[in-house]
Amino acid sequence: MRVAVDALGTDSAPGPEVEGALAALSDAGDRLEIVLIGDEAEIERELSGYAGSVPRSQLSVIHAPDRILPSESPAAAVRRRPDSSIVRGIRLQKEGEVDAFVSAGSTGAVMAASLIFLRPLSGLDRPAIGTLLPTSRGATLMLDAGANVDCKPRHLHQFALLGQIYAQDLMGIETPRIALLNIGEEPEKGDELALESHALLRAEPRLNFIGNVEGRDIIGGRCDVLVCDGFVGNVLLKFYESVAEFIVSLLHEEMDRTGTQLDVHGAFRVLDYAEYGGAPLLGVNGVTIICHGSSTPRAVQNAIGVAVRAVDSQMVHHMAGELQRQGGAGEA
Repeated sequence: MRVAVDALGTDSAPGPEVEGALAALSDAGDRLEIVLIGDEAEIERELSGYAGSVPRSQLSVIHAPDRILPSESPAAAVRRRPDSSIVRGIRLQKEGEVDAFVSAGSTGAVMAASLIFLRPLSGLDRPAIGTLLPTSRGATLMLDAGANVDCKPRHLHQFALLGQIYAQDLMGIETPRIALLNIGEEPEKGDELALESHALLRAEPRLNFIGNVEGRDIIGGRCDVLVCDGFVGNVLLKFYESVAEFIVSLLHEEMDRTGTQLDVHGAFRVLDYAEYGGAPLLGVNGVTIICHGSSTPRAVQNAIGVAVRAVDSQMVHHMAGELQRQGGAGEA
């Protein structure tokens, strides 16, 4: 299996990408090859610091010195910069040279390149970003986490189908509990989008739809897949990410004041995004994993692991089949 890694993605590139890639290779043994895409001289300089521990038979470098910045218009930048690390990585997957692509670069550019070159799966209106939220009962997959700020009920219905397959293939949940994020549990609560989406999901025999859940239900692990539009999902995700840092800072202040000791970081490791790797872009004809710009080597390593599991499980093939069945049912 070959996984391409954008070595110009993180804020500290290429250090985290190189260290994370080497750690992933160490975990995977000889079944994995990694292609680092970015400034070849900088990548080789970083690799030289690892002396003889670099398995060069499993690690290659492709020179792509151009970097798309988050401030740029994604679609225009993708078309204007064919030698950027993001475009080169996605094109490698389209051409069958690699099986997956991992990037901590511009989310918009990664999405745009995936849509332009890999294309959405047949029968899907819009791909969605899935991200794992830590709960008291393990992780909950939330989608969409920011790809689609304006959604229609059929989009949320498709997100639920994508989320179910991800939960089955990568989380090992045979019958995942699907829920719709809303302001109340009752079916008649919410705006027009919530009402119509609830009706669609409730009528879908392929889903184990448990109904609406409120924001307070998420942390308790009420569901395995949480469906919402990208605007709400992104707000919730950013709030989630800020909670751990806020609580840790409060505990540090209290420990300094009282002179007590506590393994704060160990206690809040479950809230660390690095432990979950990257967020998959679900619904495109390929495996694209999107990471934080501030990703650590551990986060890059785990993101590569997510990509490997997605390819191993044939997740994209399963999603294509499910959407095809949906299209056939619609025509009937």
